[in-house]
Amino acid sequence: MIRLIAVDMDGTLLDNNHKINPEFWEIFKKLKAKNIIFTCASGRQYYSLIKTFDSIKDDIYFIAENGGFVASQDKILHINTLERKRTFEFIDIARKIDSVNIVLCGKNSAYVESNDPKFLDEVKPYYEKLEIVNSLEEVEDDFLKIALCDFKNSEKNSYKIFKKFEDEYKITVSGKLWLDISNIDTNKGTAMKKLQEILGITYDETLVFGDYLNDIELLESGYHSYAMENAHPKLKEVARNIAKSNEENGVVEKIKELFKF
Repeated sequence: MIRLIAVDMDGTLLDNNHKINPEFWEIFKKLKAKNIIFTCASGRQYYSLIKTFDSIKDDIYFIAENGGFVASQDKILHINTLERKRTFEFIDIARKIDSVNIVLCGKNSAYVESNDPKFLDEVKPYYEKLEIVNSLEEVEDDFLKIALCDFKNSEKNSYKIFKKFEDEYKITVSGKLWLDISNIDTNKGTAMKKLQEILGITYDETLVFGDYLNDIELLESGYHSYAMENAHPKLKEVARNIAKSNEENGVVEKIKELFKF
């Protein structure tokens, strides 16, 4: 029996215009009536997620920053922070990579140095709280991850630079333009296991959906795992099943099928 559903956002629950299909809200009511717990599991900032789910934010769980931050009803359940010195060593490396802009993701806000309109247009959909600062080194916050916006393609460009650190840190291609750097034990799967422990829910009782490489551990955290039809080929190899694409409302359609709504 499925008791917990965890869903990635971009490329999964959201369509290509970053919108949730209106049918989702009625399906959520039916899930709640059955005491099925819903979790959004995203690389996005927590404050962006609670804005998206404002009408039901007190009824769901949030896994944000690719697993670095887990919360419910404004209560932090889990947080995984980067060591400050190492954070700025990575930032120094990133500053030398062509076509890369840096987002420093903190507990209280995200921080950028650049006010380039093209960059900010990419950043703003994911970060509700965003500050432009003179220097990232001036920021006082707990750091959850470094997100690199790579206009040359993260998998083909910046990932090649940071791949050598994979034995010590989590280096994640989280989108065509995005590379995330966090502690090695920070991922959606680790966060899901924390949540499963808190809720007393097992691997066999968990349904998960994702579309990109930052969802690998998420799909490994639940027996009922679905990659979207539009997913990265490597994620499809991990998933037990394939759902329709995000443009075809694949998550909602599969939930309706599984629960006979």
